[in-house]
Amino acid sequence: MSHHLVEVRDLHFAYPDGTDALKGVSFRITHGESVALVGANGAGKSTLLLHLNGYLTPTRGEIRIGETPLIRETAAAVRRAVGMVFQDPDDQLFMPTVFEDVAFGPLNAGLPPDEIEHRVVSALERVGMAHLRDRPPYKLSAGEKRAVAIATVLAMAPDVLVMDEPSSHLDPRGRRRLIELLKSFKHTKIIATHDLELVVELCSRVIVLDDGRVVAEGQAVELLNDETLMLAHGLERPHSLRHLHPH
Repeated sequence: MSHHLVEVRDLHFAYPDGTDALKGVSFRITHGESVALVGANGAGKSTLLLHLNGYLTPTRGEIRIGETPLIRETAAAVRRAVGMVFQDPDDQLFMPTVFEDVAFGPLNAGLPPDEIEHRVVSALERVGMAHLRDRPPYKLSAGEKRAVAIATVLAMAPDVLVMDEPSSHLDPRGRRRLIELLKSFKHTKIIATHDLELVVELCSRVIVLDDGRVVAEGQAVELLNDETLMLAHGLERPHSLRHLHPH
């Protein structure tokens, strides 16, 4: 069994006000893939991500992580396998220091102090933020907050990284550091983003969402270079592909 597999089958979700946000979404992501979820605002990207480790419960349909169906009884185990990095790092950073934020998950998992220390140090070193371990999170830059938020997830040793708009609010240097960091990860990655240049660099496959449905799926460069498809779903062909020969 591999927890790195993510399979979504005929997923439907309606918010309490009756808004249908997901309308039969299906896809399968295999071990080690980097897959982008793209689409205009309101397409359903963030709603879909929030289903992948049980933050939202589908109205209908099924999610499987490896061979494990995501249901109430398995949600805790799935959350250990699927690490979620939210769009706003402030949603994940709420402790007095960076160290305590990164330690929060392992501590609540009941790990022994030595293991917690090891995981925190390793995660902060991995994202290049070990020097900030005693800093209050509110004093960090946007890029530093993003890296520390990723460290909070890495400390739980997930198999799958799920990220919502990871490059938002980053300056060019912070964005470049993020891309290089994500390139170095061997995790299965699922990234919802409007940053299609980031997709070109990081993702081998793209799933296009529109109005809660999967409208296209395939190799990243091929789909993103299809200007007709992009424009039809509120997107633009990335600038880096505009001079790429179609063959």
